[in-house]
Amino acid sequence: MSGPHKKGDVIGGRYQVLGFVGQGGMQYVYKAIDTVMLREVALKTPKNSSATKRFKRSAIVAAKVNHHNVAKTLDYVREGDNRYLIEEFVEGSDLQEALLNNNSFIDPYLAARIFHYLAKGLAAAHHANVVHRDLKPTNIMIGGGYSLSEVKITDFGIAKMADEELIDAAEGGESTMTTSQTAVGALPYMAPEAIEKPREVGPPADVWSIGAMIFQLVTGQLPFGSGLKAVLRILREPPSAVPVFVLANPQFSPLANDLLSIAIACMNKDSAARPTADDLVRSCGRLCYARSVRAEGVISEYNYKAWGYINSDRPRVFFHRSSVYGPKPIVDGSKVLFSSYSGGGADRAHPVVILND
Repeated sequence: MSGPHKKGDVIGGRYQVLGFVGQGGMQYVYKAIDTVMLREVALKTPKNSSATKRFKRSAIVAAKVNHHNVAKTLDYVREGDNRYLIEEFVEGSDLQEALLNNNSFIDPYLAARIFHYLAKGLAAAHHANVVHRDLKPTNIMIGGGYSLSEVKITDFGIAKMADEELIDAAEGGESTMTTSQTAVGALPYMAPEAIEKPREVGPPADVWSIGAMIFQLVTGQLPFGSGLKAVLRILREPPSAVPVFVLANPQFSPLANDLLSIAIACMNKDSAARPTADDLVRSCGRLCYARSVRAEGVISEYNYKAWGYINSDRPRVFFHRSSVYGPKPIVDGSKVLFSSYSGGGADRAHPVVILND
């Protein structure tokens, strides 16, 4: 356990702490049980006094959004000097941990599905006049791992609070370490106006952030790099060149090209020229992508540098190299992520992505 609470603590006479989940720059997060409704919830509490002052207002902002691709805000509790935000609990991990720990990229089919979900959640927020301001992989929760049983945007209210902390620090306020940690994580996905005029950030900044994340998911690269060097690139330069492998395989290039075109439109320096979240929902709705379940396996019997089989906890699956997305060499024993479909004899795998060892 970490932070101010231990297992068994009861908050507000109702929420019993089950365990520590993690922490961000602004808050501690616990898994708790709502003893009245008998459901698991996420219990969040601020890490410093500056954040505490803004926690209730942040909870009110977050509660305005109600959509299945947004983690719902359920309650706000004040207990003495402490503040708590109660949110829908997503059994899983954030996008970075769920999808990018075993590889720097995913295939375009999976990326398109995530894009569509995020666009829908963001459109619902913008219709409620709520801007996230801090969209990044750690604020996207994934249930079901690569099979995506749930995709939810989290921390709308906390993001507003983080934004205010950044402004406070820039204007000589008391926020220091927390702010610097928040900024480092946010920078690769931050729109130009969020850097130059943070008080004027609006819905187009969220669109930029989603575009930056999709570019990363498809290419394995941050569009403008990371760290302070990213600032000048975001303000002045186009996104990084797309790696050759992304468009080299005709099995994937049409969808990858469509995804990148939308993502790059999201990262237009002119915020007024970016698509809206509603535009993104419509664009994603025209994409052709599969929703098949993903599994992990190991390549065996790779023959003539052309075809082979994948062993997993199911009957072995046939694959052809044309169904492999990415630049990594195909060798016996490689760990892979794949979907399978019925075929004559062995089932057929498509797509296939080689994972890190």
